[in-house]
Amino acid sequence: MPEKVQYSDKELILRFQQGDELAYVELVNRYRDRLMNFVYRYVGTREEAEDIVQDTFVKLFQKKDYYRPISEFSTWIFTIASNLAKTELRKRKRRKVSYLSQIGMEEKDFDIPVEDTTDEEMVGEFTESQIQNAIQSLQLHFRTALILRDIEELSYEEISKILDVPLGTIKSRINRARLQLQEMLKQVHKDRRTPI
Repeated sequence: MPEKVQYSDKELILRFQQGDELAYVELVNRYRDRLMNFVYRYVGTREEAEDIVQDTFVKLFQKKDYYRPISEFSTWIFTIASNLAKTELRKRKRRKVSYLSQIGMEEKDFDIPVEDTTDEEMVGEFTESQIQNAIQSLQLHFRTALILRDIEELSYEEISKILDVPLGTIKSRINRARLQLQEMLKQVHKDRRTPI
């Protein structure tokens, strides 16, 4: 039985540009979960995130010839998703509708890196919904940079290209977002410990 060939993202998008629709399917399979995770944390609702990710893949299909191999495919696809998510947030503001975060997953604990804290019990006590609420309360430019770095684990350089912001600014935003998130979670922890 012949071994399945493993193509890089760039090879797949180039094959897709040449008419290989199976390459498109493979790209969708590779990026669906990562984009869903990114967009969900960006907009805060699973339904909107699913719509945006679907729209991202529609754009990929329609605009495949716009991709140039000078940049990473991941940078290009995350840029599309980021732009669609920003558009959705602008529409949401115009509609003046506020959404509550709807967690589809079971409540599970996550470890949050907390530096210089004296209360070690705090680490690991936060649920997905508490973390999501804290992330959602960050300003959009901090939230986006933090999600791309700490959740999607993209390089600072890729994030700089996706957001079209200088590298130094990206590093600063990520550090500030981490500090703000840490402070919010410390407050949540403190509030939980305070007797009523």
